[in-house]
Amino acid sequence: MNEARKIIVVGGGITGLTAAYYVRKRLKEAGCTADVTLVEGAEKLGGRIHTLRKEGFVIEKGPDSFLARKLPIIELSRELGLEGELTGTNPEAKKTYILRDGTLHPMPAGLVLGIPTDIEPFMRTGLVSAKGKARAMMDLVLPKKEDDSDESLGHFLHRRLGKEVLDQIVEPLLAGIYAGDTYALSLQSTFPQFGEMEQQYRSLIYGMISNRKKSQQEALNLPAPGRNSVFLTYKNGLQTLVERLEEVLREEGVTIRTGTKVTELRKEGELYEVGYEGGQRETADSVILTLPTYHSAELLGDHPSVDKLRAINYVSVANVVIAYREKDANVKFDGSGFLIPRSEGRSITACTWTSTKWLHTAPEDRVLLRCYVGRSGEEDWVHLTDEEIVAKVRKDVAELMGITAEPLFYEVTRLYRSMPQYPVGHLDHVRELRSDLAERMPGVYVTGAGFHGVGLPDCIRQGREAAFEAVDRLTGAADESAAQASAEGTKTAAKV
Repeated sequence: MNEARKIIVVGGGITGLTAAYYVRKRLKEAGCTADVTLVEGAEKLGGRIHTLRKEGFVIEKGPDSFLARKLPIIELSRELGLEGELTGTNPEAKKTYILRDGTLHPMPAGLVLGIPTDIEPFMRTGLVSAKGKARAMMDLVLPKKEDDSDESLGHFLHRRLGKEVLDQIVEPLLAGIYAGDTYALSLQSTFPQFGEMEQQYRSLIYGMISNRKKSQQEALNLPAPGRNSVFLTYKNGLQTLVERLEEVLREEGVTIRTGTKVTELRKEGELYEVGYEGGQRETADSVILTLPTYHSAELLGDHPSVDKLRAINYVSVANVVIAYREKDANVKFDGSGFLIPRSEGRSITACTWTSTKWLHTAPEDRVLLRCYVGRSGEEDWVHLTDEEIVAKVRKDVAELMGITAEPLFYEVTRLYRSMPQYPVGHLDHVRELRSDLAERMPGVYVTGAGFHGVGLPDCIRQGREAAFEAVDRLTGAADESAAQASAEGTKTAAKV
């Protein structure tokens, strides 16, 4: 097939950039000629990824890392020649603390996503009462659930480990990923492996112990920095990936339009007409929407399946990065930071000791902290000024770490409606929507963080899958198999 066609990717975040990259790559492999356009409403690409390089600091204003064992981002890094830029966390900063009753307690060794895999350290921790520990150990004898239907993440963890472990350990850890109410989040859409472990091993703890051994073996296949580090980033910040993707896309002839908002999408015969703010229009054979679900819903019209997409809640969060002279901070940082349960009533939900956790992020005599604000049910901060937010953060930092010095500078990043909250039954809703679109709007694909995972590797995987489907449809390579692969993908796509 040599006839020129067009594919438009809407959204220039990491999902959209990846989709455009893999569209071009798949077209080359298929020997197909097609124009590719990437459209972004903001003036810059990268979405929430924003690295600030300032005074020798490498500051992440959005996401700061990704899970090393999630391969889509590793594979993409290799393809882009960025594998040598990957770096892991400081091996001397493995300790993490959790606040309880105003005191920072070290997280017991052997916890994986808050689940104990080494019983002895867990039984010694001051984070959980004797009664709470006994309740958690009941997981070893409790029967498994009768079926594998979806339920809330909070209900599942409460059922297996008890409320105290959920509130004091697991929820603060998982809140850093979704900033959500665990009782409102879908288990199958966030941590499906938990349910699978219960079904396979009956016990979540037994399952996690078995899975940990498997993960250690799989780590041997990762790039060197990922073999001993749970998280990875790039030496010059996550924006390295965005910059390289943009460079490659331009080299490959992809048309990139920033500052261009899509306001309309409608079917015109076998093509789609895309309308832009300002009145411009163009047609395409396929359109890949990688926007937040509430924006995609605006373009897809009124339909029951789209209504469920529109109803997905997004939580607003912020982060405050503070830089100090090391001598002014006057604190010995012996770990990566600390987490704060809801019950502590603090303004911040967590604090990363960034310059200790990531050695490349600050000059040798400087300290960099990153404090997180906001989660589901705690979004009053949106009404505060930057100065008011910083004052609250500095109050917590002073009381919890004793740092009262004036900072060198601070950076406040407001991430409004940035954290999608997958409701129970979310995967069924997504399947329904995609089945509906395949019938009403074949050639239109919706994907991104609001669907099958919020992490960078998840977004990259979703962008790649959408790209392959769009190109395969265009070339006639997989009219039926692509749809089947998409349906199967929803079963395992969100694994963390």
